[in-house]
Amino acid sequence: MPLRIIAQQLSHPTGFLGRVMGRLMNRNNAKMNAFAVDLLNLTPIDRVLDVGFGGGNTLPSLIAQAEFVAGIDRSQIMIRQAKARYADAIAAGRAEFRHGTVEALPFEAASFDKIITVNTIYFWRSLEAGFAEAHRVLRPGGCAVVGFLPKSHMDRMGMPTDIFTARALEEVVSALENTKFVDIRMERPQPTTSWNIVIARRRLTDS
Repeated sequence: MPLRIIAQQLSHPTGFLGRVMGRLMNRNNAKMNAFAVDLLNLTPIDRVLDVGFGGGNTLPSLIAQAEFVAGIDRSQIMIRQAKARYADAIAAGRAEFRHGTVEALPFEAASFDKIITVNTIYFWRSLEAGFAEAHRVLRPGGCAVVGFLPKSHMDRMGMPTDIFTARALEEVVSALENTKFVDIRMERPQPTTSWNIVIARRRLTDS
């Protein structure tokens, strides 16, 4: 399959290829997703937002551990799949899935205790715009967990630059700082792990 088609489907899954890509994303991202979910330190009273949930690999763990889980994705096929798969959680008022983008999250301010996003920041139009929205919908003291492959790794993959924007760790940290996040740190399960998980917190008070 041409690399450009793969990149387009990773960015915005559609049709039959989108369903296939969702399964591949779940398999390839399983370890990163699991590590990112662990770093959320979920409790039974948490309200969690998953930005760009894609194939939905994080959703079973989030729904099992948190009080409420919202997911946002720009792929309608991923939303339909999630709504069908987690119909019981939706009916119980413990989950909902909406179409949208990180730059304009369709939620009220201070709606969530925790936010997770894995392998999505390559497709954001602006890190600052996305993190500003994440900051807005987080409650004071809430945390965001961001998983991604760093620019050095992404550049070797040769993805089309008009679809993928590779992000250096320093760029991600700077954008978080510029949007008022604090206590920013990076975690990896092993020093040789190719991907990064960045954790950041909204201050208890914005003064």
